[in-house]
Amino acid sequence: MNNEKSLRSKLWQGIFCIIVGVIIWFLPVPAGISPQAWHLLAIFAATIVGFILHPLPIGAISIIACTALVILQVLKAEEALAGFSNTTIWLIVSAFMFAEGFIKTGLGKRIAYLLLAKFGTSSLRVAYVISTADFIIAPFTPSNTARGGGIIFPIVNSICSAIGANPNEKTNHRTASFFIFSSYCAVITSACIFLTGASNNALAASLSKTLFGITITWTDWFIACIVPGIILSIITPWLLYKIINPELKSTPKARELSAKKLVEMGPMSGKEKLLCGIFLCALLLWATSPIHGIDSAFVALLGLSAMLIAHIIDWDDVLHQKGAWDVLIWMGVLVNMAAYLSKLGLMDYFANAVGSSLGDTSWLIMLIVLSIVYVYAHYGLASNSAHVMALFGTFSAVLITAGAPALGVLIILGVLANSCSFLTHYGCGVTPIFFGANYMSQGQWWKIGFLISTMHIVVWLLIGLPWMKLIGFF
Repeated sequence: MNNEKSLRSKLWQGIFCIIVGVIIWFLPVPAGISPQAWHLLAIFAATIVGFILHPLPIGAISIIACTALVILQVLKAEEALAGFSNTTIWLIVSAFMFAEGFIKTGLGKRIAYLLLAKFGTSSLRVAYVISTADFIIAPFTPSNTARGGGIIFPIVNSICSAIGANPNEKTNHRTASFFIFSSYCAVITSACIFLTGASNNALAASLSKTLFGITITWTDWFIACIVPGIILSIITPWLLYKIINPELKSTPKARELSAKKLVEMGPMSGKEKLLCGIFLCALLLWATSPIHGIDSAFVALLGLSAMLIAHIIDWDDVLHQKGAWDVLIWMGVLVNMAAYLSKLGLMDYFANAVGSSLGDTSWLIMLIVLSIVYVYAHYGLASNSAHVMALFGTFSAVLITAGAPALGVLIILGVLANSCSFLTHYGCGVTPIFFGANYMSQGQWWKIGFLISTMHIVVWLLIGLPWMKLIGFF
């Protein structure tokens, strides 16, 4: 019965997506817009609604949309498939493979346990150690679900058990709540700092290139985000410590558990050592890209090649990385549609229309207002990528047309698409994993999440924007 209801619900959701596209398709085409651009907008809008409602997996929706573009003669076949050559998308695909290496070899867990065994003497220190471990792993794990759910959460959940916490009992409940939520915050904050820390960052970078002709490199994103990101990484655990007030201040059990786990893992394997070397070389090549000129995607592909040659991962591991190939499909289709919307003049038309309606409002005031709307709109969304697809291009176009510094605005809005994840217990793919530990009620999660999201807006605008100006980004 429940399956029937679910199928019926998804059917109606799919019909609604089609209705949205049909309505836009047959509306009168505004003056100054070509019928081709308008029909492309209809398919694009239906696709976005599909990404939000999920009547089918987003990869399946993308295939349907790509097919519709050609069948309905909106784009030629070679135009509809052009997005799959996007190098930023291939950067993320390759980074997914690095994530597989970290999980398969156990290097990610080893890094976390080494730090905990040495520094995890108090509850607050445990939070900072987890944050540090996630920061180290994040450049090569562009999936919050893979990094948070596959590496960080199992470690933190084990620590909660080691201190005697249980979701159904009162013992050390606040301490477990602190560990769980601070670890979740660490995962999202790391995603803000690195272009390869989350797939939606790559989507924002791709849209920046296709819509505005602005290339955001891995190094650009890192330099722009490192200072406000570190400030948030320092402030957040301390603030949560004060708000949640864990019962345990000293945590010798965390150190004991970590030391035990390290013994169980044994000495560092040859593959782990090789992965460390590849990891460091890739970071060095990304940081020096202005000198050698190798595209960031091909640095990542070089690392993937090295992992395959060294048998750190094998080709079956690559084939089984469903998340990577899913990203390639839906991002390739979506970014390509956005690119053609820009080429056909629709984005400029919309930005100019909205800009004219706002009159002489300064771009800074507009940025503050739109950032608030942009973040809190996530109450109605459960995907950071859907958030970027729905709002990033439009909001960026309005601000850039109003005279805002393009690079600064694009990075800020790209980052805030991660920051909004704190708001709800369904904020992004990894959120239900941490919330599902059942150490925090929905009400508590939403209240604290609202506070952390608001703090992110303040820090990224008040510190992030001036920092970008100081380093010459605008």
